Amino acid sequence: MRLQLERRPCPIATLLLVTDEEGILRGLEFADHEARMHRLLRSHYGDHSLKDDAAPRAITDALDAYFEGETDALDKISVATNGTSFQRQVWKALREIPTGTTITYGTLAANVGRPSASRAVGAANGANPIAIVVPCHRVIGANGTLTGYASGLEHKKWLLNHEQQHAPVLAG
Repeated sequence: MRLQLERRPCPIATLLLVTDEEGILRGLEFADHEARMHRLLRSHYGDHSLKDDAAPRAITDALDAYFEGETDALDKISVATNGTSFQRQVWKALREIPTGTTITYGTLAANVGRPSASRAVGAANGANPIAIVVPCHRVIGANGTLTGYASGLEHKKWLLNHEQQHAPVLAG
């Protein structure tokens, strides 16, 4: 598989955007976790090539809008992953968590129909190759603590604070 990599600054770090030849987002990671990104790409895609090239404008525009406060702009980004069926189910459920909110691993497990699979959900979260857009940062521990963010707890804290400040008001 041929993949493209763009290094793009954002308010908290440089982002690594990995897209395929069709312009679909396949990976997103903070540059200070680049080794993790390469490990996940090998795990998901095996033999692949990665060349420096710009990400599609639709992706970069949506990310820019997100960081400028339009936190629901991420919903416009198309993603593709190559994990197991269970991982993809968890990652899809992550995209359904409303911006500005958090849920627990147990709640996420129940949402995917596996209420006793909190640890498996946590492992799927940890294997998520698309940070921010597939918002695993919105999952917290049962006691409300910020736990288990492979891209760094400082990044998780920043993202959650940013989203809570700028989240669209949900109709009740």
